[in-house]
Amino acid sequence: MNKTVTKIAIALIIGGIFFLLAFNFFSIKQAYLIGIVAFMVTLWTNEALPLGVVSLFPIILFPAFGILSTNATSINYSKSIIFLFLGGFMLAIAVEKTNLHKIIADKILSLFPPTPKGIIYSLLITSAILSSFLSNTTTALLLLPIGMFITENKDLKMRFVLSIAYGASIGGIITPIGTPPNLILLGIMEDKGLEMIPFLKWIFMIFPLALIMLIFTGWILSIGAKNIPLKREMFEYKITKEQKKVSFAIIALILVLLINTPIKPYYEGLGLNEKGILLFFGLLMFMPPFNILEWEDSKKIPFEIIFLFGAGFAIAKAFSNTKLDHAIAEYLLKTGDISPYLILLLIAALITFTTEITSNTALT
Repeated sequence: MNKTVTKIAIALIIGGIFFLLAFNFFSIKQAYLIGIVAFMVTLWTNEALPLGVVSLFPIILFPAFGILSTNATSINYSKSIIFLFLGGFMLAIAVEKTNLHKIIADKILSLFPPTPKGIIYSLLITSAILSSFLSNTTTALLLLPIGMFITENKDLKMRFVLSIAYGASIGGIITPIGTPPNLILLGIMEDKGLEMIPFLKWIFMIFPLALIMLIFTGWILSIGAKNIPLKREMFEYKITKEQKKVSFAIIALILVLLINTPIKPYYEGLGLNEKGILLFFGLLMFMPPFNILEWEDSKKIPFEIIFLFGAGFAIAKAFSNTKLDHAIAEYLLKTGDISPYLILLLIAALITFTTEITSNTALT
């Protein structure tokens, strides 16, 4: 109890300090917004309160400080992009419930030689593929026992576990639903009136980068690894009717997304909304003839992440409404001596460091 109070007090102090500093450079509303964001980021970082609870603070604080009205704030918690996340997560729960992911993992692992380098790359690639549609945490928990028990060599065990962790992080960027920050980006793009990146176009854009990262990461983790033969335990399985149903749904989803993707100027696509497509296939898991999910399974949906989406969209709207985004941009433009590339490098370095101590989603 005392620790929680202390952490909240620290967050209030940090929020107050940021408000006072911002007051010297920005308007009062903009300073309020900076203070509130600093307060929330601190709570997200020190985990004084549950993630979802902190994410609902804008609904109370923004109207209280005259930043946004209650309606203008709360509408951000029901953005259409959230339903893309819901549909994708329903499919992920169906994959996990039927243990289809274990078969996928075993098939991929069997493609590589039983050497330290082969296992490192197999774990990297398996983790990346699974985390492109499952959560990073679920993927890591699934593969961790494999990485831990392939060998008793502590050095190799550490390399295998790191392969799983890095593979999950890299795989999360491959699809729009692979990790929540991707969806937050798409939501903000939609809010700003920018053209949305189609599902398959995202994959085609990001996959080459992810592949380079996987190859380079595997090479780094393989340096100095002793080339000793390893034995991977095989397990016998028979593909169940439920696994076939989920596999069929995923293949059908991919085909629909392919057909729906426009190839301008030759083909306009079906014109269907991808959020609706993902949600439809997610809901199919509850319906005949699939009957994979029950309402009890919906408890596995991380609603705190949905609230976090809403908080991110509300903060973005507040930045726009108070013109804080323009004020910061103008301030950066005034520092004309600084190269735009240097600014990008500094921002990337700052974000990379900050994600070491706080949630990627919260930071986004």
